[in-house]
Amino acid sequence: MLPWLSFLSYAVVTAVTPGPNNLLSMSNAGQMGLKRSFPFNLGIWVGFSVVMLVCTYFCNLLSGLVPRLKTPMLVLGALYMLYLAWDTFRYSGSLEEKHSQGRFASGLLLQFVNPKIYVYCLVSMEAYVLPYYQGQWLPLTGFALLLAFIGFAFTLCWALFGALFRSLFSKYIKVTRFVLAGLLVYCAVSLFF
Repeated sequence: MLPWLSFLSYAVVTAVTPGPNNLLSMSNAGQMGLKRSFPFNLGIWVGFSVVMLVCTYFCNLLSGLVPRLKTPMLVLGALYMLYLAWDTFRYSGSLEEKHSQGRFASGLLLQFVNPKIYVYCLVSMEAYVLPYYQGQWLPLTGFALLLAFIGFAFTLCWALFGALFRSLFSKYIKVTRFVLAGLLVYCAVSLFF
């Protein structure tokens, strides 16, 4: 029987930790408010769901190939996170609306180069789900969507945090940008250790 407590503990802890989705959701909500940043978060959820489904099916079908794809995926994801960190750090305006990061498409496309969610899915499937549900497409689909929903729920928590502390972030814009960029760099570097 699936170890639900271990599985859910892993999923929640992984979903709540800083990563591109959480940090950018917090940043966008801090810039635009929760309501206007929601399309970005909705894009995250849709993209997250698609990636979880594809990754789950991939794990189920080709689990022997996954280790060979891990390094290129990590390098691409780390480079993208470093780009996001640079963009966050160099942004010179106040925390006002920044159209390019608040769009549905931005949240959606971020998922395809976000290595954190690939690792999240691979570990969840390989360690917890596939030993019990290998080849069972309906339960695997349910687990993939559950993982996406858990990730989305915590992304919204980070967005709420950003919206609630919007005035504080605006007052300390340089420090906020530096901390967010630093966290993104940390996320990129930590992929390799």
